[in-house]
Amino acid sequence: MFGSSSAARLKLDYADPTSRTVGTELVCSSITSGGNGADSVPATHPWMPWNPHLRFYNNQRGYVRTRIQPALMTANFRVLPYVTSPGAAAHTRATFVIEDRSPGLHRTTDTPTPTATPPGAPRTPTPPLDTVHQETDRP
Repeated sequence: MFGSSSAARLKLDYADPTSRTVGTELVCSSITSGGNGADSVPATHPWMPWNPHLRFYNNQRGYVRTRIQPALMTANFRVLPYVTSPGAAAHTRATFVIEDRSPGLHRTTDTPTPTATPPGAPRTPTPPLDTVHQETDRP
């Protein structure tokens, strides 16, 4: 999952989706890896049925901003609509809360990225399947 972001529940036994959750995993992309990427709707992403422990998946470039407090941690997945040209504004794509002593995570926001096109780029959206090809076809 190069250049992608995800949030997942860590399970005691991945072969059993009902097994106990023992932790949380937050993965973020590099803001400059592999071009612009594309937004995806986690609920309809083709990989989600095979990964029921995933709570979020996105192929845009960005970072995770966290706020750690005594009772919880808040994780904001910040993304940019494009990175191949200057001027893109960061956007909070999804927010999760992880409570102290409570393994797992809870999504509090899920906000698709507003459409933004780099200056001088053609205004054609990336079809969702192109994102799958970007994630799996490697040179």
